[in-house]
Amino acid sequence: MTAHPYAFLALFAVVAVAFPLVLLGLARLWFRSFQPAKPNPSKQDVYECGVPPTGDAWIQFKAHYYLYAILFLIFDVEVLFLLPFAVAFTGLSAGPLVAMLVFILLLAEGLVWAWQRGHLEWK
Repeated sequence: MTAHPYAFLALFAVVAVAFPLVLLGLARLWFRSFQPAKPNPSKQDVYECGVPPTGDAWIQFKAHYYLYAILFLIFDVEVLFLLPFAVAFTGLSAGPLVAMLVFILLLAEGLVWAWQRGHLEWK
């Protein structure tokens, strides 16, 4: 008897789903049996960098700060992609050069967009 051509994929999918579920079940069993819950007021209290919380927890932050952080991360990660290219620049053909130019142009377009919209100005 020959196996179905997709039998390996089905087996792989079953193992891929079952393996993490079994590990999560074992972790839950371990937690339940060896680490019983011991609630007390200090464990149930809100922890904020070692400082006791005061005032209302619902503080509104401006989205501008989050956008500024995201833009920083995008342009910071750009260096990780440019560094290997710069190291191997002399040994590459024209294809990787064109791909990197497209990458740099897209990043430059994003920078110009953020600059024109005023997202790079700290307010």
